Amino acid sequence: MGVDVLVETTIRRSPAEVSAYAGDPSNAPTWYANIRSVEWRTEPPMRVGSQMDFVAQFLGRRLAYTYEVVEWVPGERLVMRTADGPFPMETSYTWEPEDGEGTRMTLRNRGNPSGFARIAGPAMERAMRRATTKDLARLKEILEA
Repeated sequence: MGVDVLVETTIRRSPAEVSAYAGDPSNAPTWYANIRSVEWRTEPPMRVGSQMDFVAQFLGRRLAYTYEVVEWVPGERLVMRTADGPFPMETSYTWEPEDGEGTRMTLRNRGNPSGFARIAGPAMERAMRRATTKDLARLKEILEA
């Protein structure tokens, strides 16, 4: 069973501002509760092919994985994928103008867990939705402050 979690929020900042902050992996530990650290494997700035090592804590487990940027359109879209670890994942962000004074941001995580993660798929999807919803609320709080 695959996991596909899509959440969205509206942030009272321009798409350029939201994507500059949210699309910079170095900022991820400040707004993602479960991400402990991010280290660039390739030199910034962000571009297709950029790679970053993430360390996260999720459902009581330490997860270490490498994301590679497969699509990057500043102010519009970011797609990153990982194929390593027990849960190959694709994470995508989109940023769209909303009512002329804000940004509608979507965050989608999808993948096909294997092993224990596959068995726990439905519970994992619910936990991911809860965590991602909180993460976007934190991002909104930071950017609107």
